Amino acid sequence: MSRYWNQPYVSVAERRRRAERQVAKIRKKGTPCDPVRISGRAIATTFWGQAWCRNLEAYSDYANRLPRGRTYARHGSILDLQIARGQIDALVSGTRLYKVCVQIDTLPEADWTSVRAQCAGQIDSLVELLQGKVSSKVMEVVSRHGQGLFPTPRQIHLQCSCPDWAVMCKHIAATLYGVGARLDDQPELLFSLRGVDASDMIEDALDRGAALPGHAQGQELPRQDLSSIFGVDIDFD
Repeated sequence: MSRYWNQPYVSVAERRRRAERQVAKIRKKGTPCDPVRISGRAIATTFWGQAWCRNLEAYSDYANRLPRGRTYARHGSILDLQIARGQIDALVSGTRLYKVCVQIDTLPEADWTSVRAQCAGQIDSLVELLQGKVSSKVMEVVSRHGQGLFPTPRQIHLQCSCPDWAVMCKHIAATLYGVGARLDDQPELLFSLRGVDASDMIEDALDRGAALPGHAQGQELPRQDLSSIFGVDIDFD
């Protein structure tokens, strides 16, 4: 019998208090710490976060391990989460403090070209896309399994410092759900994670002479305003 089955019950409130104390200790040592905090039952509430979670749950490879991860994420166990090009790093509180590293393949150039081609010229949808309010057309393109922006299990490589023998332990599962929560507020991190630049899609639309709603056909929005709307820096030189 696993020794983890005999661990005493700890309430959700106490788990969260412990997590906050651990975060405070980490920060006191001068280490940057960006915990994931989830309010309510839903892990994610926007298109980007929900689409990330649905993508995870669509694969049978992960079905048996994801539920415990959801619980850990909701209880505030993700003390730090960092998302960069091709990599997710996290500190997750369990029996001890564990380090999680998830490497994700960058998006193949052919897939990125296809996504851009199918979305180019739909400037209305692109505005909604980067605000997390997408049309059904763009939603289908970016969410398409194996071809959109979200990774498949073969593109996800998992590692945790815990002693669990499973390929996906609960700490890794929590981390993956934490990404969904983080994308609610910072959807641009998905583009960074997959190694692509969201501004490419905007420039494609400009190249095709697309216009924003409310502007005359062919009329361009001032470029400094366009950068502000999309929340990205665009080099027009």
